[in-house]
Amino acid sequence: MLRLLAIAFVWVGCALAWVILGATLVSRTNDVQNALDSQVHALWGPPGRQAPPTGSYTVMGTVKEIVTTTNAAGLTSQQSVEKQAAVEHPLDLEASDIDVGFELQHRRKGLLWFPTYEVRYQARYTFVNPSDSAQEVLVRFPLGSAENQASFDDFRVSDADGRPLPYSVANGVATWNASFASHAQHEYRVAYRSRGTSSWSYPLTAGNSQVKNFRLRMTTSFPNVDFPVGSSSPSEHAMTKSGWRGEWRFKSLVSGAPIGIQMPTLLNPGPLASKVTFFAPLSLLFFFFVVAILCFVQKRDMHPFHYLLLGCAFFAFHLLFAYLVDHLEIVPSFVTAAMVSVFLVVSYARLFVGWRFALLEIGVSQFVYLVLFSLTFFWEGYTGLAIAIGAVVTLFLVMQITGRFEFRGSLRRGPTALPPSVPVEAG
Repeated sequence: MLRLLAIAFVWVGCALAWVILGATLVSRTNDVQNALDSQVHALWGPPGRQAPPTGSYTVMGTVKEIVTTTNAAGLTSQQSVEKQAAVEHPLDLEASDIDVGFELQHRRKGLLWFPTYEVRYQARYTFVNPSDSAQEVLVRFPLGSAENQASFDDFRVSDADGRPLPYSVANGVATWNASFASHAQHEYRVAYRSRGTSSWSYPLTAGNSQVKNFRLRMTTSFPNVDFPVGSSSPSEHAMTKSGWRGEWRFKSLVSGAPIGIQMPTLLNPGPLASKVTFFAPLSLLFFFFVVAILCFVQKRDMHPFHYLLLGCAFFAFHLLFAYLVDHLEIVPSFVTAAMVSVFLVVSYARLFVGWRFALLEIGVSQFVYLVLFSLTFFWEGYTGLAIAIGAVVTLFLVMQITGRFEFRGSLRRGPTALPPSVPVEAG
């Protein structure tokens, strides 16, 4: 019993060491993430967002205004006053025909990977003058703001025949003027290239009460496309040789979820190393349990100090992996850390249990409960299932190994009593 308590104490000590290492990894990742986000956004732009354009014209009209007055006695009163002022009226966005394409490139900063992309945007927008008279119209096309650090290359505005139109940009909005006859419609073409990080969205009804004759075609250089929560799914989509394509079509939409796309992400070294580290005590628990059973069945004697150093060799894997990913890719870091830890365990165990037991029983157990256990974190969503399957398989093997073992005799103190001999009578 004292030996089991000593082994349990060793496991608790190792678990505390892993908790400290995991907390250090989380702190390192969180401390630099905000700074890295701003650096990547400065280089490649923030998550992209393109709102639809709006058009408006102004006419003089009568407006009512509430005026508050105070008399000599200090009493206040309010009255409605009519006055002439410029009233802004929106133009109808009659049709939108958009093509947008994405080229993905993952970039690494510190312990994190960032999905950056280049976007090519081409659109045709049709506006209609709803009034019975000719109007001077101001068209606004949002380009973001100075705060989000978005950049737009080769920005062009042209008419339906492709003739360039003069425009001005201020406060993240491109504007141009146009003359509309009564109930006339004009088509404008807008194109640009830009860059962003992580996601891109198009709010359908931003600045417009209704979406009419809308179509957006999207192509990507990657096949594993995901959509943000709350976004609109495409009307149709399909895989292509180079990636994915989708299309959104709406005849008339009063309100709806935005169109959006989430860029696929790679395994981030920092979060992955912290997850593997926090689950390491469970890995060591399986290892200690199996090794203790095998030693008991094969009558091998292992001191609690042996378990302590084996636990330290386990810890060496996570310690090396946590700091190798700062300088190497994830896979080489993982392989190097695993090889070092297995070498430490096997080379140490062979000194007190021999090469065969060290390689087959202890070495194989470490490979299963350390290396394969940690590998499951490379496949997000399957780690819990893998651990459950490993626990069931471990239970099955232990039951098979110990099923025919005679525990009563093995647990009895002192030498085994021999049965009394039966005297043989002389013939």
